[in-house]
Amino acid sequence: MPDGPVAPSLERFFDRLVRQSLDDLRMGGDPVARYLAGVLTRFARTDQLYALRGTAGQPLESVVEMLLEIQQSWEFDRPHFDPFRERAVRQHIGDYTLFMTGIFREHVERRASTGFYLREGKRAYQVVADFERSALKPEARLFAVLADRFEGYVSALQYLKRVYLRPLEGPAALHPAIRLLAEW
Repeated sequence: MPDGPVAPSLERFFDRLVRQSLDDLRMGGDPVARYLAGVLTRFARTDQLYALRGTAGQPLESVVEMLLEIQQSWEFDRPHFDPFRERAVRQHIGDYTLFMTGIFREHVERRASTGFYLREGKRAYQVVADFERSALKPEARLFAVLADRFEGYVSALQYLKRVYLRPLEGPAALHPAIRLLAEW
């Protein structure tokens, strides 16, 4: 996929699917819908799924690597000391685990403990909520809701995939993307 922002039509596509899925599951009207659609839109590009880089510049490809990065950001005697980095890494962990367990659960089950992903995703969003609350930012509520209802939003993404992204049942223009989602 080429570099650059994602097409607005992809954002609208995911926004519509997320809202419909949440409505179907009686979770509609939730302020998290826009955020979930944003996660799907951003991670439609694999480079964004692995956009988080370690101190040496390498992509962080696992939750464990991301957690280790948090520890390194707090090492006071290191040149990469940056305690505020924890907030960005935690948000990425929350987004990554939500996306992977919601859309690619089979992949997570083959490679890792689903329980670990669920625990770390929920924990990550709670830490972000605490960071935002301490800075008196209104986004604190959004991340608190994501933490509190993490498993429900994972289930909503699983539902979205199963019902609305069924392989080769969408419009012909989407068949290649749907096939890739199903095969991954």
